[in-house]
Amino acid sequence: MKFRDFEVENEVFLAPMAGVTDLPFRLICKELGCGLLYTEMINAKALCYDDKNTKKMLNILDEEHPVAVQIFGSEPEFMGKAAQILNDYPNEILDINMGCPAPKVVKNGDGSALMRNPKLAGQVLDQVVKNSKKPVTLKIRKGWDDNSVNALEIAKIAEDCGICAITIHGRTREQYYSGQADWDIIGEVKSQISIPVIGNGDVTSVEDAIRIKDHTGCDAIMIGRGAQGNPWIFKRIDHYMKTGQLLDPPSKDEKIDIAIKHMDLAIKEHGEYVAVREMRKHIGWYLKGMKHSARLRDQINHMVTAKEVIDTLNQYRNY
Repeated sequence: MKFRDFEVENEVFLAPMAGVTDLPFRLICKELGCGLLYTEMINAKALCYDDKNTKKMLNILDEEHPVAVQIFGSEPEFMGKAAQILNDYPNEILDINMGCPAPKVVKNGDGSALMRNPKLAGQVLDQVVKNSKKPVTLKIRKGWDDNSVNALEIAKIAEDCGICAITIHGRTREQYYSGQADWDIIGEVKSQISIPVIGNGDVTSVEDAIRIKDHTGCDAIMIGRGAQGNPWIFKRIDHYMKTGQLLDPPSKDEKIDIAIKHMDLAIKEHGEYVAVREMRKHIGWYLKGMKHSARLRDQINHMVTAKEVIDTLNQYRNY
């Protein structure tokens, strides 16, 4: 799949997830076969005001590429200015968030709330495309609710504005992450626009990836929650698509090895105090489904040093 002037090595992408797709997790996903990494969403206005914490989220390493930076906001002037600022960053793609359902985001008219105002959405898209030297993509949902399903309308506006690819999450904002993703809407949009469409929603296995491709005809697949604790999903899907062979799922030892490596990367990026606390959720995801994992998660959630966590994981390895 091509994004204007460059081609990705495979078509299985990591979705942007707040509090999840930081640098350490992106590095793990890249190592395990992800074709395109997305950052956590970046507040365009905070970036324009040179916010220190926002800029830290834009730390991108050479071994990550290709990388898409996702920005959110509903004020065209700030979104355009953020696009100009990001021209000097090393990301290959600039992505616009019109899918986030979080109350603190939509209450300001940002994220999926923008889908309720197609005229303003078009102005935002136009300003970002005009000010970015990089390919610009867009992520949306099915619509705000079942009474306002307008993914196709927004997709056509995006195409007219020069957006080079669009990701569609097959749920409405009202659904958040509940219920079932509607893949029909992804296929409908794919059939009626000429730019590439990336399918998103309810892909948690190789089998799901094959089904969404067959059902929608999408050009690529974006995986969010399905990669939490399971970054091997990228490699397994890509390998199957290229060879027809299904790789074995990761072993207990592989999961623990990656959890420890993830911890080490998190410490380098965030420092031990923050890393140990941030890694609690990731380790919980890595251990999910393993014997006595609930008790182990509870123990780790009370630990405050990396040594405690790593020693406990290694002890569990030999349990």
